Amino acid sequence: MIPGQRYVDGLSIRLIPLTDPDHKPFSRRIAWLAAQADGTPVGSAFLRLNSRKAHAHLGDVEINVHPAERGRGTGTLLLGAVVSAAREHGVRTLVTDVDVNSIGDSFLQRRGFTIGLTLIYARLDLSTSTPDVPEVPGYRLMSWEGAPPEELVQTFTDARAGMNDAPSGTIDAGVDVWDVERTRSAAQLIEQRGERLLVVVALDSTGRIAGFTEVVVAGDGKGDGQNYGTAVLPEHRGRGLALWMKAAQIHETRRRFPDLDGLLTDTVDTNTAMRRTNERLGYRPQHEVHRRTLDL
Repeated sequence: MIPGQRYVDGLSIRLIPLTDPDHKPFSRRIAWLAAQADGTPVGSAFLRLNSRKAHAHLGDVEINVHPAERGRGTGTLLLGAVVSAAREHGVRTLVTDVDVNSIGDSFLQRRGFTIGLTLIYARLDLSTSTPDVPEVPGYRLMSWEGAPPEELVQTFTDARAGMNDAPSGTIDAGVDVWDVERTRSAAQLIEQRGERLLVVVALDSTGRIAGFTEVVVAGDGKGDGQNYGTAVLPEHRGRGLALWMKAAQIHETRRRFPDLDGLLTDTVDTNTAMRRTNERLGYRPQHEVHRRTLDL
């Protein structure tokens, strides 16, 4: 038998390690291609390794098998390669997203993956009206595109701490540490992808950022934009800042990108406060995703 080759349901399937060019500042991916003896691809797998200390124990997994080839053991073969590589690189928990009640969801459940959390994906149709939201006394809003202004880069970085207590289900995600370099790098990465980052922040009476919300839009300003982070620092919560910022974000997005169709967001099902905020703004649920985990 050729090294790396296995027989799956009577067919010879070979796993080919790939060099993945998708390197990011704090992570890299290992990849495999599953192919028949004649070279016909039937599936693929990716394992993203995190270099940040807080996330080094987590490995993000993606496994794909051609619909016509499912049920023959290719997915199991790919998963085996992922698990072996993850252990070699010190990963303690595999994490992957899969649509609820899908074939992939059942596949992972049978192989020991448990539900770490459930994400609810929702969409806002930008052709609909946005409800009026009152201003929050003692604060003012500011917006920009791309990296933050130099005079706000530190306070914007500090405001990222508002994400640290976001619901994470049973997944030990650790504290996600940000510094100014990472703040700038994140904005630059979005620009390099040809996309545009729009940020709205709330500043308190001292000029420090109390909360923020982000949307990323395709370079041509069409299709659907994607909500990224939204957070309010603990000492500023309970005043309606998230609702105010997100409403202003919708108006600003419409103004800057008149050809945009909608906005997408995903929220952990237990984050009832953010779900209520999104619902009030007109977001409507589309589908649900299980974030499944496997402890190695």
